[in-house]
Amino acid sequence: MFYGIDAKLKMDTEKVIKVNGLTKRFGDFTAVDAISFEVEKGEIFGFLGANGAGKTTAMRMLCGLSIPTSGKAAVAGFDVYRQTESIKKSIGYMSLTVKENIRFYAGIYGKSDQFIKEKTAFILQQLHLEHEANKLVKSLPLGWKQKLAFSVAIFHEPQIVFLDEPTGGVDPVTRREFWNMIYQAAESGITVFVTTHYMDEAEYCNRVSIMVDGRIDALDTPQQLKETYEVKSMGEVFLKLARKAVRSGD
Repeated sequence: MFYGIDAKLKMDTEKVIKVNGLTKRFGDFTAVDAISFEVEKGEIFGFLGANGAGKTTAMRMLCGLSIPTSGKAAVAGFDVYRQTESIKKSIGYMSLTVKENIRFYAGIYGKSDQFIKEKTAFILQQLHLEHEANKLVKSLPLGWKQKLAFSVAIFHEPQIVFLDEPTGGVDPVTRREFWNMIYQAAESGITVFVTTHYMDEAEYCNRVSIMVDGRIDALDTPQQLKETYEVKSMGEVFLKLARKAVRSGD
């Protein structure tokens, strides 16, 4: 069953991510330019933007993997400057490869090879991949790799899971199955912070922010954004913002 955009998710008023003026500079280049927003417990929050807009840089700061240049942010109640290790223990993080994801958790929690092996076997059973248990992960189809990576990212029931373009390169059917998993995680109380370049996936989020040139140019529910920009799809919202940025840069 695919939950779709009409799914009714229970969201808490608790703010699990608070960001105020968060900035990251690399020399003279400003990758993230004073962004501010909040995310509620159990929310599916879409973090959108073209390549180079600053999405991944912002996410890395929120995951405790990169120290901001300035501004303030707290994730799961922990400060992104002083409590990065506590942040890492409170979140899940899914990168584009299974290997990176497993190494991330092995490093944070000091898990043994045996623990990782046992947990992977358990997840394979949950995903009905028992017959592939003895195959190398790299031999699995991309869609299964992504679903496995997501399962590993939430096996310790984190408060928040960060997903960096989790459905990139997978087929439409697998994308829908993956979003079923996202909705199930959110219903269990896990906050989902997801980046995607598929504009139709923005429709599945409770709220969406759109970054352009390191700044957040729009932030609201998908329906409200479409009404504000008088269009019928999130793709058209994105195009309007992109054209506006081009005109302002002329």
